[in-house]
Amino acid sequence: MSANQLLIGLFVVAIFTSCNIREPKVITVNGEIPSGAMGKTLHHEHLLVDFIGADSTGYHRWNRDSVVEKVLPYLIEIKEMGYKTLIECTPAYLGRDPELLKILSKKSGIQLITNTGYYSAVNAKFLPEHAFTETASQLAERWIDEARNGIEETGVYPGFIKIAVERGPLEEINRKVVEAACMAHKETGLTIMSHTGLAEPAFEQIKILEEYGIHPSAFIWTHAHNEKDIDKHFEAAALGSWIAFDNFNPDRTERFVDFAQQMKKHGFLKNMLFSHDAGWYKPGEPGGGSFRGFTDIENILIPALRDAGLSQQDVHQLFVTNPAKAFQVSKRLQ
Repeated sequence: MSANQLLIGLFVVAIFTSCNIREPKVITVNGEIPSGAMGKTLHHEHLLVDFIGADSTGYHRWNRDSVVEKVLPYLIEIKEMGYKTLIECTPAYLGRDPELLKILSKKSGIQLITNTGYYSAVNAKFLPEHAFTETASQLAERWIDEARNGIEETGVYPGFIKIAVERGPLEEINRKVVEAACMAHKETGLTIMSHTGLAEPAFEQIKILEEYGIHPSAFIWTHAHNEKDIDKHFEAAALGSWIAFDNFNPDRTERFVDFAQQMKKHGFLKNMLFSHDAGWYKPGEPGGGSFRGFTDIENILIPALRDAGLSQQDVHQLFVTNPAKAFQVSKRLQ
């Protein structure tokens, strides 16, 4: 083989290799982006939530122009603080509106990520009728279809799977929804975020994931701050799960700071997620009701974390590196 032939061969191999090494991606309401382009992120917030129930909610319940007028300033506010991405966690039958999110993303410059999946907590008030009659496999097919073909006719694709379970031991309907999420994850690689709270249902869900051959790193234990036993957080983190303290307000500053310190001490800062679980426009209330903005973390929590000894690198880990890893599309199998 001549030197020229060798060089050509190496060039072809390099081109082939580069085309087959794909940078991890996330899926926003405007399409796929590299996970590294998420930037500073709030991983659990809401722009609109409709608590009227699955049998009554729908797009007729709000006027998009009115919602945009109310919500847009809060997104611009965090954009000016340096945030680039907000994960919008409102699921179907609770006010998910992909068209609205596209409008708000375009006007604000904030990257928004929406979801597929069902919310089976609160005595299943927010589940559609078919969720009770269909199998877990049939529910999963609905969510897989949204991931492959988009939500309704909007051209918007979900970037994660959002489910919810009751605070105690899993009920049959909760288990069905978790199993459907597992099936959908195995087909789509979308992360499973579960409104959970206490440790008992969290570990039940992790066990189901493992039964389906899914690594716990595909699972976000949402509202983990409701569990007071930090050893349970350590245990779940050691398995690889994401531990989300996601209802920050100023009254919880000390608890959130202490949690971050303890997680760092035990080597689990890489498993942590912080957010406000704030917002949101409330259909049926005058002017959309009260709206809690998304600035307390930047104005209060982050300075408190720095005062407590966490470094700028630690803060970057919490609000840039971890969300990018948590929401990247990847089939996380055992």
